[in-house]
Amino acid sequence: MSRVLALWCMDWPAVAAASAAGLTATDPVAVTLANRVIACSASARAVGVRRGLRRREAQARCPQLYVSTADPARDARHFEEVTAAVDEVVPRAEVLRPGLLVMPVRGAARYFGSEHAAAERLVDAVAAAGAECQTGIADQLATAVFAARAGRIVEPGEDARFLSGLSIRELATEPSLASAGRGELTDLLWRMGIRNIGQFAELSRTDVASRFGADAIVAHRFARGEQSRGPSGREPERDLDAVRHCDPPIDRVDAAAFAGRSLAGELHRSLESAGVGCTRLAIQAVTANGEELNRVWRCAEPLTEDATADRVRWQLDGWLTKRALRNGPAGPTGPITTLRLHPVEVVSAGALQLPLWGSSGDDDRLRARCALVRVQGLLGPEAVQVPVLSGGRGPAERITFTALGDEPAPAADPHQPWPGQLPEPAPAVLLDDPVELLDAEGNPVRVTNRGLFSADPVHLRSPESAAVLQWWAGPWPVDERWWDPGSPRAGRTARAQVLLGSMAEPGPAMLLCYRQRRWYVEGIYE
Repeated sequence: MSRVLALWCMDWPAVAAASAAGLTATDPVAVTLANRVIACSASARAVGVRRGLRRREAQARCPQLYVSTADPARDARHFEEVTAAVDEVVPRAEVLRPGLLVMPVRGAARYFGSEHAAAERLVDAVAAAGAECQTGIADQLATAVFAARAGRIVEPGEDARFLSGLSIRELATEPSLASAGRGELTDLLWRMGIRNIGQFAELSRTDVASRFGADAIVAHRFARGEQSRGPSGREPERDLDAVRHCDPPIDRVDAAAFAGRSLAGELHRSLESAGVGCTRLAIQAVTANGEELNRVWRCAEPLTEDATADRVRWQLDGWLTKRALRNGPAGPTGPITTLRLHPVEVVSAGALQLPLWGSSGDDDRLRARCALVRVQGLLGPEAVQVPVLSGGRGPAERITFTALGDEPAPAADPHQPWPGQLPEPAPAVLLDDPVELLDAEGNPVRVTNRGLFSADPVHLRSPESAAVLQWWAGPWPVDERWWDPGSPRAGRTARAQVLLGSMAEPGPAMLLCYRQRRWYVEGIYE
């Protein structure tokens, strides 16, 4: 197989945001998602801005910081200029995501004299387009991507040795190469004491297949540097293509997005009828002046209908924007008259082996995810949210909800020390119901300034019922963010654990929280 060259534009979301705002490459820029920094420029990192910081903290570290919200369409639109510049040097590059593309390097190496010379020509072409990049070359596509992050050319047959020293968490850093559950796999391997990819590669394939899921087998093959699918594959039959003749021709982005959505639905109906899924998609267009445009997108997993529509919209946005700006000969000079979606590489449904008894948990999660994506399409992206483990002292603070499909960015780092954090186990059910904690004489029990009960608690009374305490522990006072009165966590709180009922008939165990001179049931243990 031909060796693979990967071209990686560092911090591309920040670069695209700076370009859209008319800023220079030296201006500090950060891109946020769910109020967290997900990308930043080199000048922003130089003053302490890091991924995962809250927006307010990033601005406090760099008052001159330009902050922009994440916009995948903007990233793809600006990356089209880089892709067009690469096509002028080496054609048939495939886009993994905005900021990262791959191509077979054998032909380019023969033409320019060597792999190193081909990489240098590509770096110069991207620099002429106004961007910076790093290249990497290796035997396998995934290894080439990691080599690009390190700016290295891996010698033939040395993929496994190059990967062996990388942290095991690197397996989940590149979303275009990993499935949605790769982060859970790397966390589990880390807890098992497997710290680098080389240790993971030494495991038996039988042990990996029996202990982990199908994605772990793919990761294990990558860790060993074994052969995987390259940038070129056998094309399926043309009868799977989805074609739309645009009348009137498309010259606006909103019209292109509508056409792309309907064309994506048509393509996926034909794929479902053939029992296949698309992993490499060619987006082709013909303009009124006879120009033919073509771009190939590659994904780690089969594309869904929504993912296909997004990539069509991003690509058409990039082409039409270049036409409006008349940015060089690579841009189209006329409106689009014909659109075609061609599945370059497909996977058969028969290749997905079902378990011996019933369905697996992965199948259930896939069906659930498809249903949730459908709900998002009907009600909006924020209608479906998933929990992410976050940092905090109380159980509710340790959960951050993010929209399904967005990067799971916690509100606070869960790996940092949190003095005063509630010890394990956490309550199974979270509540926020007001209650009254009473002593033996029926008087309210408070938490004093010294962090003690004003009297021993005996009764717990809610608007619906009253119960006797069999056991209690606490209180544990916490004084958080006293320097930031505007923060929702600011103020003095205290927590206590109580067990209702009697020795003969024990009741539920509860976690109580005392704040603003009132008691609340924060959780129930099960």
